[in-house]
Amino acid sequence: MYICLLRHGETDWNNVGKLQGREDVPLNTAGIEQIKEASHYLNQFNWKIIITSPLSRAKASAEIISQEIGNIPIYENVDFIERDYGKASGMTPEERKLNFPDGKWIGMEAFETLQNRTVNALMKCIKEYEGKDIIIASHGAAIHSIVAYLSNNEIDIWKIIPKNASMTLLKKANDKFEIIFFNKTAKELIEN
Repeated sequence: MYICLLRHGETDWNNVGKLQGREDVPLNTAGIEQIKEASHYLNQFNWKIIITSPLSRAKASAEIISQEIGNIPIYENVDFIERDYGKASGMTPEERKLNFPDGKWIGMEAFETLQNRTVNALMKCIKEYEGKDIIIASHGAAIHSIVAYLSNNEIDIWKIIPKNASMTLLKKANDKFEIIFFNKTAKELIEN
């Protein structure tokens, strides 16, 4: 069973470095093109289901992928929504430093809470769709929390910037997970 963790394509907030949590910021033109490129790579697999965060940037990414690879069904799951960044959400790096010089963002969802939410959702989806290859359209921090769990923190997510329209491919056999690749764009995968 394969699971692809797909980060949504670019938004205007991504483009200017704004921290994007639960705000419903849509894909921009570049983001749409990035997801179309990802679909060309994903088309070589036999995906059966797409599960998406309810935020429009993830849902639009899921819809584009579905259209491009054969109109596979899409299901929404709120547990794959992005991390809540509290009062820091919507701020640029400079604004965050100015407003939170101690680096503590008021109202931010704890990493453990995020990880419990996303990993539990992943395990429920795997159980529900056992043996079917699935794509999960989600967000940078949500995907990173899953990868940290599955790699036993061997992949240092804190030093890696999640790329727009990046893919992380997991393989599940029996009760074991293998991370085949992490945070790769279609362009990077096609070049290798």
